[in-house]
Amino acid sequence: MHTLKIDDLSVKIGDKVILNHFNLEINSGETHAIMGPNGTGKSTLSKVIMGNTDYEVISGDILFDNKSILKLTTDERARLGIFLAMQSPIEIEGVSNADFLRTAVSSKEKDNFKLFKFIKELEQRADTLKINQDFIHRGVNQGFSGGERKKNEVLQMYMLKPDMVILDEIDSGLDVDSLKIVGENITDYQKEYNASLLVITHYKRLLDYIKPDFVHIMVNGQIVKSGDASLVKYIEEHGYGDLEEKTNISSTCIVKDILKNE
Repeated sequence: MHTLKIDDLSVKIGDKVILNHFNLEINSGETHAIMGPNGTGKSTLSKVIMGNTDYEVISGDILFDNKSILKLTTDERARLGIFLAMQSPIEIEGVSNADFLRTAVSSKEKDNFKLFKFIKELEQRADTLKINQDFIHRGVNQGFSGGERKKNEVLQMYMLKPDMVILDEIDSGLDVDSLKIVGENITDYQKEYNASLLVITHYKRLLDYIKPDFVHIMVNGQIVKSGDASLVKYIEEHGYGDLEEKTNISSTCIVKDILKNE
Protein backbone atom coordinates (compact mmCIF):
# COMPACT_ATOMS: atom_id res chain seq x y z
CA MET A 1 0.00 0.00 0.00
CA HIS A 2 1.22 3.46 -0.93
CA THR A 3 -0.14 6.85 0.11
CA LEU A 4 0.61 10.34 -1.15
CA LYS A 5 -0.50 12.99 1.32
CA ILE A 6 -0.33 16.73 0.68
CA ASP A 7 -0.76 18.44 4.02
CA ASP A 8 -1.70 22.13 4.26
CA LEU A 9 0.74 23.00 1.44
CA SER A 10 1.37 26.62 0.45
CA VAL A 11 3.72 27.42 -2.43
CA LYS A 12 4.89 30.54 -4.19
CA ILE A 13 7.01 31.52 -7.17
CA GLY A 14 8.62 34.91 -6.77
CA ASP A 15 6.12 36.98 -4.79
CA LYS A 16 3.08 35.15 -6.14
CA VAL A 17 1.40 32.53 -3.95
CA ILE A 18 0.00 29.76 -6.16
CA LEU A 19 -1.03 26.99 -3.76
CA ASN A 20 -2.98 28.10 -0.68
CA HIS A 21 -3.16 25.62 2.22
CA PHE A 22 -3.71 22.78 -0.24
CA ASN A 23 -4.75 19.34 1.08
CA LEU A 24 -5.13 16.00 -0.71
CA GLU A 25 -4.63 12.31 0.09
CA ILE A 26 -4.35 9.55 -2.52
CA ASN A 27 -4.18 5.86 -1.58
CA SER A 28 -3.10 2.81 -3.56
CA GLY A 29 -5.36 2.02 -6.50
CA GLU A 30 -7.33 5.27 -6.28
CA THR A 31 -7.89 7.63 -9.19
CA HIS A 32 -8.23 11.32 -8.34
CA ALA A 33 -9.01 13.88 -11.02
CA ILE A 34 -8.28 17.58 -10.56
CA MET A 35 -10.08 20.08 -12.76
CA GLY A 36 -10.26 23.84 -12.71
CA PRO A 37 -9.84 27.03 -14.73
CA ASN A 38 -6.52 28.09 -16.26
CA GLY A 39 -3.94 29.59 -13.91
CA THR A 40 -5.36 28.05 -10.76
CA GLY A 41 -2.26 26.00 -9.85
CA LYS A 42 -3.02 22.54 -11.24
CA SER A 43 0.25 22.10 -13.15
CA THR A 44 2.14 23.82 -10.33
CA LEU A 45 0.91 21.08 -8.01
CA SER A 46 2.39 18.35 -10.23
CA LYS A 47 5.73 20.16 -10.48
CA VAL A 48 5.96 20.74 -6.73
CA ILE A 49 5.22 17.07 -6.01
CA MET A 50 8.18 16.18 -8.25
CA GLY A 51 10.49 18.73 -6.61
CA ASN A 52 10.76 21.51 -9.20
CA THR A 53 13.12 24.04 -7.60
CA ASP A 54 11.48 27.04 -9.31
CA TYR A 55 8.83 26.89 -6.60
CA GLU A 56 9.26 27.71 -2.92
CA VAL A 57 7.31 25.78 -0.32
CA ILE A 58 6.20 28.31 2.29
CA SER A 59 4.42 25.90 4.64
CA GLY A 60 2.96 22.43 4.83
CA ASP A 61 4.38 19.10 3.70
CA ILE A 62 4.24 16.37 1.07
CA LEU A 63 4.43 12.83 2.43
CA PHE A 64 4.85 9.56 0.54
CA ASP A 65 4.22 6.49 2.68
CA ASN A 66 4.17 8.77 5.76
CA LYS A 67 7.66 10.20 5.09
CA SER A 68 8.28 13.78 4.02
CA ILE A 69 9.76 14.11 0.53
CA LEU A 70 10.28 17.88 0.56
CA LYS A 71 14.06 17.60 0.97
CA LEU A 72 14.43 14.95 -1.73
CA THR A 73 15.64 15.75 -5.25
CA THR A 74 13.49 14.96 -8.27
CA ASP A 75 15.40 11.77 -9.08
CA GLU A 76 15.11 10.61 -5.46
CA ARG A 77 11.35 11.10 -5.58
CA ALA A 78 11.22 9.16 -8.85
CA ARG A 79 13.17 6.29 -7.27
CA LEU A 80 10.51 6.10 -4.56
CA GLY A 81 7.98 5.33 -7.29
CA ILE A 82 6.48 8.72 -8.19
CA PHE A 83 6.13 9.43 -11.92
CA LEU A 84 5.04 12.58 -13.77
CA ALA A 85 3.77 12.41 -17.35
CA MET A 86 4.50 15.97 -18.41
CA GLN A 87 2.20 18.36 -20.23
CA SER A 88 5.01 19.35 -22.62
CA PRO A 89 7.59 16.53 -22.78
CA ILE A 90 11.02 17.79 -23.77
CA GLU A 91 13.19 16.62 -26.67
CA ILE A 92 16.60 15.12 -25.88
CA GLU A 93 18.78 15.00 -28.96
CA GLY A 94 21.52 12.35 -29.09
CA VAL A 95 19.97 10.03 -26.47
CA SER A 96 17.73 7.32 -27.91
CA ASN A 97 14.52 6.24 -26.24
CA ALA A 98 15.95 2.76 -25.80
CA ASP A 99 19.17 4.00 -24.15
CA PHE A 100 17.29 6.45 -21.96
CA LEU A 101 14.89 3.81 -20.69
CA ARG A 102 17.55 1.13 -20.34
CA THR A 103 19.59 3.42 -18.11
CA ALA A 104 16.55 4.38 -16.01
CA VAL A 105 15.22 0.84 -15.62
CA SER A 106 18.63 -0.72 -14.88
CA SER A 107 19.26 2.00 -12.28
CA LYS A 108 15.98 1.05 -10.60
CA GLU A 109 16.28 -2.75 -10.88
CA LYS A 110 20.07 -2.93 -10.33
CA ASP A 111 21.19 -6.61 -10.21
CA ASN A 112 17.71 -7.79 -11.24
CA PHE A 113 17.92 -6.02 -14.60
CA LYS A 114 17.79 -8.41 -17.59
CA LEU A 115 18.55 -6.88 -20.99
CA PHE A 116 16.62 -9.41 -23.09
CA LYS A 117 13.53 -9.07 -20.90
CA PHE A 118 13.82 -5.27 -21.13
CA ILE A 119 14.05 -5.27 -24.95
CA LYS A 120 11.14 -7.68 -25.31
CA GLU A 121 8.87 -5.64 -23.02
CA LEU A 122 9.87 -2.34 -24.65
CA GLU A 123 8.89 -3.65 -28.07
CA GLN A 124 5.63 -5.15 -26.78
CA ARG A 125 4.60 -1.95 -25.00
CA ALA A 126 5.43 0.15 -28.08
CA ASP A 127 3.17 -2.10 -30.17
CA THR A 128 0.34 -1.80 -27.64
CA LEU A 129 0.61 2.00 -27.75
CA LYS A 130 0.90 1.92 -31.56
CA ILE A 131 4.32 3.60 -31.43
CA ASN A 132 6.43 2.96 -34.52
CA GLN A 133 9.33 0.65 -33.58
CA ASP A 134 11.71 3.07 -35.32
CA PHE A 135 10.85 5.69 -32.70
CA ILE A 136 12.43 3.52 -29.99
CA HIS A 137 15.84 4.20 -31.52
CA ARG A 138 15.33 7.93 -32.15
CA GLY A 139 16.43 10.65 -29.76
CA VAL A 140 13.92 11.06 -26.94
CA ASN A 141 10.88 12.79 -28.50
CA GLN A 142 13.03 13.91 -31.45
CA GLY A 143 10.74 14.60 -34.39
CA PHE A 144 7.72 13.35 -32.44
CA SER A 145 4.31 14.96 -32.82
CA GLY A 146 2.47 16.15 -29.71
CA GLY A 147 0.45 12.95 -29.60
CA GLU A 148 3.52 10.76 -30.07
CA ARG A 149 5.25 12.52 -27.18
CA LYS A 150 2.29 11.77 -24.91
CA LYS A 151 2.33 8.11 -25.94
CA ASN A 152 6.05 8.08 -25.19
CA GLU A 153 5.31 9.29 -21.65
CA VAL A 154 2.97 6.33 -21.18
CA LEU A 155 5.65 4.01 -22.57
CA GLN A 156 8.08 5.36 -19.94
CA MET A 157 5.46 4.80 -17.24
CA TYR A 158 5.02 1.17 -18.27
CA MET A 159 8.76 0.49 -18.29
CA LEU A 160 9.49 2.23 -14.96
CA LYS A 161 6.42 0.82 -13.17
CA PRO A 162 5.80 3.63 -10.64
CA ASP A 163 3.37 3.31 -7.74
CA MET A 164 2.11 6.90 -8.03
CA VAL A 165 1.36 8.32 -11.50
CA ILE A 166 0.68 12.01 -12.10
CA LEU A 167 -0.82 12.91 -15.48
CA ASP A 168 -0.51 16.61 -16.24
CA GLU A 169 -2.96 17.31 -19.08
CA ILE A 170 -1.80 14.25 -20.98
CA ASP A 171 -4.90 14.57 -23.18
CA SER A 172 -3.78 17.87 -24.75
CA GLY A 173 -2.67 17.42 -28.34
CA LEU A 174 -4.22 13.97 -28.71
CA ASP A 175 -6.62 13.09 -31.50
CA VAL A 176 -9.62 10.84 -30.79
CA ASP A 177 -7.81 7.58 -31.62
CA SER A 178 -4.67 8.45 -29.64
CA LEU A 179 -6.75 9.57 -26.66
CA LYS A 180 -8.47 6.17 -26.59
CA ILE A 181 -5.12 4.32 -26.79
CA VAL A 182 -3.54 6.44 -24.05
CA GLY A 183 -6.57 6.32 -21.77
CA GLU A 184 -7.06 2.57 -22.06
CA ASN A 185 -3.36 1.81 -21.55
CA ILE A 186 -3.21 3.94 -18.40
CA THR A 187 -6.32 2.22 -17.03
CA ASP A 188 -4.84 -1.20 -17.81
CA TYR A 189 -1.59 -0.22 -16.09
CA GLN A 190 -3.42 0.86 -12.95
CA LYS A 191 -5.35 -2.40 -12.77
CA GLU A 192 -2.21 -4.48 -13.30
CA TYR A 193 -0.04 -2.72 -10.72
CA ASN A 194 -2.65 -1.22 -8.34
CA ALA A 195 -1.12 2.18 -9.00
CA SER A 196 -2.50 5.49 -7.75
CA LEU A 197 -3.45 8.09 -10.36
CA LEU A 198 -3.63 11.87 -10.11
CA VAL A 199 -5.21 13.10 -13.34
CA ILE A 200 -4.99 16.82 -14.09
CA THR A 201 -7.26 17.79 -16.97
CA HIS A 202 -9.57 20.45 -18.37
CA TYR A 203 -11.80 18.09 -20.26
CA LYS A 204 -14.32 15.33 -19.62
CA ARG A 205 -13.16 13.32 -22.64
CA LEU A 206 -10.09 11.86 -20.88
CA LEU A 207 -12.23 10.84 -17.92
CA ASP A 208 -14.42 8.78 -20.25
CA TYR A 209 -11.46 6.36 -20.43
CA ILE A 210 -9.83 6.89 -17.03
CA LYS A 211 -12.72 6.64 -14.57
CA PRO A 212 -12.07 8.75 -11.44
CA ASP A 213 -13.01 7.62 -7.95
CA PHE A 214 -12.81 11.23 -6.77
CA VAL A 215 -13.07 14.53 -8.63
CA HIS A 216 -11.71 17.75 -7.13
CA ILE A 217 -12.33 21.25 -8.42
CA MET A 218 -9.38 23.58 -7.89
CA VAL A 219 -9.78 27.36 -7.83
CA ASN A 220 -7.21 29.92 -6.69
CA GLY A 221 -4.77 27.28 -5.47
CA GLN A 222 -7.29 25.41 -3.33
CA ILE A 223 -9.66 22.49 -3.68
CA VAL A 224 -13.07 24.13 -3.36
CA LYS A 225 -15.31 21.18 -4.13
CA SER A 226 -14.89 17.38 -4.17
CA GLY A 227 -17.19 14.60 -5.27
CA ASP A 228 -17.53 11.52 -7.42
CA ALA A 229 -17.52 11.31 -11.22
CA SER A 230 -20.90 13.08 -11.40
CA LEU A 231 -19.11 16.31 -10.52
CA VAL A 232 -17.53 16.28 -13.99
CA LYS A 233 -20.97 16.51 -15.58
CA TYR A 234 -21.92 19.38 -13.28
CA ILE A 235 -18.83 21.37 -14.33
CA GLU A 236 -19.50 20.60 -17.98
CA GLU A 237 -22.99 22.06 -17.63
CA HIS A 238 -22.34 24.96 -15.25
CA GLY A 239 -18.65 25.83 -15.61
CA TYR A 240 -16.46 27.18 -12.81
CA GLY A 241 -17.98 30.66 -12.52
CA ASP A 242 -19.96 30.19 -9.30
CA LEU A 243 -17.07 28.45 -7.56
CA GLU A 244 -14.61 31.17 -8.60
CA GLU A 245 -16.85 33.92 -7.23
CA LYS A 246 -17.23 32.15 -3.88
CA THR A 247 -13.47 31.73 -3.41
CA ASN A 248 -12.17 35.11 -4.58
CA ILE A 249 -12.55 36.89 -1.23
CA SER A 250 -11.42 34.02 1.00
CA SER A 251 -8.38 33.20 -1.15
CA THR A 252 -7.23 36.82 -1.11
CA CYS A 253 -7.29 36.77 2.68
CA ILE A 254 -5.35 33.51 2.76
CA VAL A 255 -2.64 34.87 0.44
CA LYS A 256 -2.21 37.97 2.59
CA ASP A 257 -1.99 35.79 5.69
CA ILE A 258 0.68 33.54 4.13
CA LEU A 259 2.88 36.44 3.01
CA LYS A 260 2.46 38.22 6.35
CA ASN A 261 3.62 35.19 8.33
CA GLU A 262 6.69 34.24 6.26
